[in-house]
Amino acid sequence: MNRREFLKRAGAAGAATALPAPAAARQHTDAPPASDRDRWIAILRRVADPVLRHAAGRTLKASMPVEQAQAADRRPVTHLEAAGRLLAGVAPWIELTDDGSSEAPVRAEYGDLARRAIASIVDPSSPDFLNFTRDRQPLVDAAFLAQGLLRAPHALRERLSSATARQLAAALESTRVIVPGFNNWLLFSAIVEAALKALGAPWDRTRVDYALRQHDQWYKGDGAYGDGPEFHWDYYNSFVIHPMLADVLEACKDESPAWRDLASREQARAARFAAVQERLIAPDGSFPPIGRSIAYRCGAFHALAQAALRRQLPDGIAPAQARAALTAVIRRTLEAPDTFDADGWLRIGFCGHQPAIGETYISTGSLYLCSVAFLPLGLPPSDPFWSAAAQPWTSAKAWSGQPFPIDHALA
Repeated sequence: MNRREFLKRAGAAGAATALPAPAAARQHTDAPPASDRDRWIAILRRVADPVLRHAAGRTLKASMPVEQAQAADRRPVTHLEAAGRLLAGVAPWIELTDDGSSEAPVRAEYGDLARRAIASIVDPSSPDFLNFTRDRQPLVDAAFLAQGLLRAPHALRERLSSATARQLAAALESTRVIVPGFNNWLLFSAIVEAALKALGAPWDRTRVDYALRQHDQWYKGDGAYGDGPEFHWDYYNSFVIHPMLADVLEACKDESPAWRDLASREQARAARFAAVQERLIAPDGSFPPIGRSIAYRCGAFHALAQAALRRQLPDGIAPAQARAALTAVIRRTLEAPDTFDADGWLRIGFCGHQPAIGETYISTGSLYLCSVAFLPLGLPPSDPFWSAAAQPWTSAKAWSGQPFPIDHALA
């Protein structure tokens, strides 16, 4: 098969024809996945199982390996990274109601694991009680935990025991001793407060307002924010900025006319950024390894995944087109050889095991931000994102000689 034919087939059928799935990615079934959704669930379960099952069993600290840069010691913070980041990604999936499908009991199982994991990590008597105050990093991952709570109001927040809810609120409140940096970190403080509001606990409007106003001032145009006053060529508009702005505003916008106004502007900006992200995905599912934190792998497409989940994809990108593009990225980054160790834990890398790409703040727990690429699993199987036939994404069209739409900046 020549390259032109390969690209045409990859575009027409999505990533399922472009990259064969290794047997390890199908550990939960003997048969190949029957659909993109089945494949996503199989991969997400492979990512989630070590973290959720050990956290639920109160053995996370005892069992999770800690791979990290030689000059760093991330052991005091890495376990909250793993738990908080994973919960941010799985939350929409476990939030789906019981639809009587064969998938429903699986979602229920993982919802139960998630609630038990939360109970374990916030219980001071648990061997897995995690660090929410020492060093600065816990603010980051308390924020991702908070984002998971906002994304699963029924499966997580409402179904926690009263004792766990109190302990969770206390853990989130304790992060206020950490002063955020003058950059995307302001959103970490803001989303913690939004989660406290959702839990019915006292929350600080000033921290929310400060983060929202500063980011509005840092908007650079055409869908991109500065990471603080300066613009950085990296994926932090996707890792943090657009998704957390959207979730904070969704939780708090009715508290202030200024916040409601920003929510409208942010929706348009996020849609433009999602359009750019979709165009970054090459026909083989690769994407530019630019900027810091590329060990988060497919988590670089958090913003595109959230736009799909919220049914706010930009004009010209059909849901099934976004599905095909995200499938290609997920498979490219998580089905590469040596991505997981022998016990199923993620290893540092961008495509496989590449420990040298890990910055000093990267460790095993950090890697679980890849789970946010799976947000569209929160859409029911009947949604066009899943039910429509896969469509080629923009680069697959462009590089196979097919017509494709030209790009336009956000006015």
